[in-house]
Amino acid sequence: MANDKHTEVLRYLYKFQFENGTTTEFEILLDAQSLELIQDKDQPKPEWTKLKYFQCENCPLADGVEYCPVAVNLSKLVETFRNDVSFESTVVTVETAQRIYQKKTTLQKGLSSIIGVYMVTSNCPVMDKLRPMTRFHLPFATSIETFFRSVSAYLTAQFLLLRKGKEPDWTLKKLQEIYKSVNLVNKGMSQRLVNASKKDANVNAVVILHSFGDGISYFIDSELDEIEPMFSMLLDNFETTSRKTEK
Repeated sequence: MANDKHTEVLRYLYKFQFENGTTTEFEILLDAQSLELIQDKDQPKPEWTKLKYFQCENCPLADGVEYCPVAVNLSKLVETFRNDVSFESTVVTVETAQRIYQKKTTLQKGLSSIIGVYMVTSNCPVMDKLRPMTRFHLPFATSIETFFRSVSAYLTAQFLLLRKGKEPDWTLKKLQEIYKSVNLVNKGMSQRLVNASKKDANVNAVVILHSFGDGISYFIDSELDEIEPMFSMLLDNFETTSRKTEK
């Protein structure tokens, strides 16, 4: 891959290595500008990928759309692990152009990481609002890392709106509304996967994503206060500069 500025494709390679010696790989290719998933034309389309199959209650897609775009892009992954249990041990390696991440973890947590990328890059009008985060994808992120990245990405978007002469949302109110809609999609996708899987690894991977969505309001209301001391140098310097300017 070329340097970041001129790259055309972003690549994430997920490798799942199991204790029985088997290894399963999934390659994700994204358009570097739009961050849209470069789709595999040979993706299977089982019955559970049809739009009307446990369609999300807030789905904005027209009735003429036959298949759920997220479900189709998840189909190979879901079919691969449909017989696996959540707490199966696996070593997950994620290769990017810049670095390699590796962690021994449970299958559900490894799947949660990769499913999160698929869901926000598959042209779902609801999930696409979280797409910028995939450019700075952090596998195996903790809750606070995910919340921080989410808020940071959203505030960057607000600054870009301001530059365009539009009204930004510095209160994060609309971000909370976005996650309410995202959680409805997570709920709908979970129901699909319950019926597409014999075991629970796929389903619980989405449940983990749902928990992040549920926690964003608490983070904004409470945990931002907890991390404020980390920014004391910036905040104190800003207040000092402002007082000098006023004089």
